[in-house]
This record gives sequence, structure tokens and C-alpha cells, in this order.
Amino acid sequence: MGSNERGTVEAKHQKCLEAFVLRARRVEKHSLATDWDALVALTTMQISVIQLENGETRIRQEFPAEEVVESAAARIRPILLNGDACFYQKALGAVGYFCRELPLDAQWVKATRAEWQVRVDPSTPQEAGYWVMISDMATGEDQGLDRHKLAMAWIYGDVVHHDMKRRQEGDAFGLSERFRGAVPLIAWAMVGTIELLNYIRALHEDGVLQLRQEVLDEPVALETTTWEHNGELFYAPVGTEAPTTASAPLPQDWARLGKATDLSRFRTELGGQLLHAARSPQAPELPASQPAALPRPEGHSGRR
Repeated sequence: MGSNERGTVEAKHQKCLEAFVLRARRVEKHSLATDWDALVALTTMQISVIQLENGETRIRQEFPAEEVVESAAARIRPILLNGDACFYQKALGAVGYFCRELPLDAQWVKATRAEWQVRVDPSTPQEAGYWVMISDMATGEDQGLDRHKLAMAWIYGDVVHHDMKRRQEGDAFGLSERFRGAVPLIAWAMVGTIELLNYIRALHEDGVLQLRQEVLDEPVALETTTWEHNGELFYAPVGTEAPTTASAPLPQDWARLGKATDLSRFRTELGGQLLHAARSPQAPELPASQPAALPRPEGHSGRR
């Protein structure tokens, strides 16, 4: 391989790695990932069995709120799509490329790829974990679907898309059954993503990978949803010439908003009040926000 071709290949892998790191850090910031043990527990089948006095058995599973899992699915979804730059297997392939002369790391990549394939994209119902079968007593129709297909029906039929084929395939089993199938998949995809993220971090610290520092540092999730800035506010009558750029002088007829300005004159198109008076902040300047660093999960935090 010539130097130019090698440079092109390395640039391609570098792009995939950095795209993955940005998205994986956003996954890492999700509320489900703040309790590592609880997240790992969601990847397994944890079923409570209660023997009732009438001889029946009650089977029970508890999951996080659907909204919480739904938001996690939205964050993890690009990592599951082979067409996206941050696709998990692309990032793993990039790690394998840069570690091609490091036997232990190459072995880890191979094992991790196989595990991801089985857990996230199983090829058989047996690999999917379980199979749900139902029978319509009125029509005699029997149907069955494995856990992975139920999960895909929830993700792509109920959540991130309205895929009619997926919905029709999983409709007879109900929303609860589709959700139950999706939780372990979403949780394990998050676990695998965060583990690979920490592995990449360790390789970067060891000098095997050279990631741009901003990829590791730039904010990827909001710490607060209050939008607040200090500065000057200017206004002008509707139809007044607008500034051409942020640094250009203001055109004529623009005035600075001051304490004596009547805020009631500022209305929305529907007639609502646009600006409201509030108490002055205690601090003259807003504190600079720093992204909170999550501790690496024990046993899953770097190179092995």
C-alpha cells in the first residue's frame, strides 16, 4: 500500500472514530448510564416468579419508564445504522486497523465484534434470547416472533419511525411485549458503546490513537435547559433594516433596551407578551459550564 493510499485509509478510519466518540459520549451522558450496574442488569432477563394460591404462577419484569428508554433509543440509533459515520462496526473496524500490529488489542476487537453481532443483530431466534408465541382462540391463527424482531418493531414501528411492515409484524403482540423485547437490546447497545468508547480513550492515552482533543472535550449533552446570556439587547420597528452580520454596525433606528423601556410594546405575532421583566441575577457573569465526567465503569474501562 502506497503512502497516499495509506493516508486516505487512515483518514477514513480517523473520521469514523471521531464521529463515534462524539455520539458515544452523548450516549454515555444519558440518565440510564449514570447507574452502570442498573444498566447492565437491564441487558439480562431478570424475572420474578410468584406462586399464587390458586395454583397459577405470576411472572413479573420491571423496566424503566418508556419515555426514558425511548430517549435512549434515539441517542443510540445512529450507532446501530451502518450508513452513519458513527456506526459501531465502523468504529470497531477503525480500532482494528490502528491496532493491527498489536495482538492483544486485535484479539479484543475480534471478540467484541462477535459479541456485538450476537447481541445487537442476531441471525437466529435462538441467539435472540426468547420467542413469544400467541394463538387467537377465535380464528385459530398462531403467530410467533423472537425477541429481536419484537425489539425492532418497537424501535422502528413505535419510536424512531412508523415503519408499517415492522408495526404489522409486531402488532398482534401488543406494545408492552414489543417494549419488553427492546429494553435489553437498547441497554446492551449502550453498554457495548460505552465500553468501546472507554477502550478508544485508553488507546488515545497510550498514544496508539491520535484523536483531536475537541472530540473528547466538546459538550455533547445539555447540563441545563435554561438559555441565558449577558449582553446588550437592541430593538427596532418592524420592517427596519436588519444588521448584515453579527459584527457590523447597527443600521439607523435601532435602540438599546434599557430599564426605562416599556416592555409591553413587544408582542408576538399572536398578540402575546414577548418580553417579561425579571429580577437581576446575583452574579454579574454566568459561570462557565463544564461537562461532567462520568467515572469509567469498573471492569469495563479500558484496554484488557
